[in-house]
Amino acid sequence: MKVLTSNFTACAVKTCKTSSASFPLHFRNAELELQELDFQPEFIRNILPRIDWNALHMTANELGFPKLPESKPEGDMLNDEQTLKDLHRLLLETHVTEGKLVCENCGHEYMIKEGIANFLLPSHLAMADVL
Repeated sequence: MKVLTSNFTACAVKTCKTSSASFPLHFRNAELELQELDFQPEFIRNILPRIDWNALHMTANELGFPKLPESKPEGDMLNDEQTLKDLHRLLLETHVTEGKLVCENCGHEYMIKEGIANFLLPSHLAMADVL
């Protein structure tokens, strides 16, 4: 699972839908693997507006990455090749191969096995209330 993917996932448990603590999910016991890709600066520039920077900042710290800037790069920083390369490495080349994503709100754990996160919920967490 790419780190980029985690920036677009929140807890799927019904009771978490209205809680701000259900995003971002937090990596636990994460095993990381770097998979080098061709540098794609235009992709990074285009995806940045869609990134929740606070969530990415938290995720990067949890995974032990060098400190990201406090605020989302914009303006001239979007032309700084080193900043773009650092973001490319974090977002696209860093894969979590094993571990868990944990919801801060309910504590539900989504297992990551062989780089694939299992977001299927057990029936008692997925079922809607019956009237």
